[in-house]
Amino acid sequence: MRSTGVHHVDLVVSSIARSLPWYRELLAPLGFRSVSEVEGERGETIYYLWGPGTSVGLREAQTPRERPFDRYEVGLHHLALEAASRAAVDERAEWLTAQGAEIESGPKEYAYSLGYYAVFFYDPDGIKLEIVHLPRHAA
Repeated sequence: MRSTGVHHVDLVVSSIARSLPWYRELLAPLGFRSVSEVEGERGETIYYLWGPGTSVGLREAQTPRERPFDRYEVGLHHLALEAASRAAVDERAEWLTAQGAEIESGPKEYAYSLGYYAVFFYDPDGIKLEIVHLPRHAA
């Protein structure tokens, strides 16, 4: 059976009150227009931000963490979200800067593949995210 892509990814955040508005504002210009709520396996509320072909779920942490998130431990290294254009990447980078988000690098072209244009940054909990535009080249 062939996969059609990633249906959703869930992120655990320290504060829904802080992170849900931040992610809604970050993702809306990328086509994530609606939010739904479902009950998680422990009774927690999961907020799904629905975008083109996938969704990002946010749930509040239930286990205290003594130290900052480390993307080099077992788990998520980073999440990359696709933008329709370089201008969209640039616009989101400007928004991130205005929000005081930590930008790791970019926006700029990277050598990962022809025309790979991205910005790498961190969410309020230190989770690494990426917004990338990949041009569609003729085969």
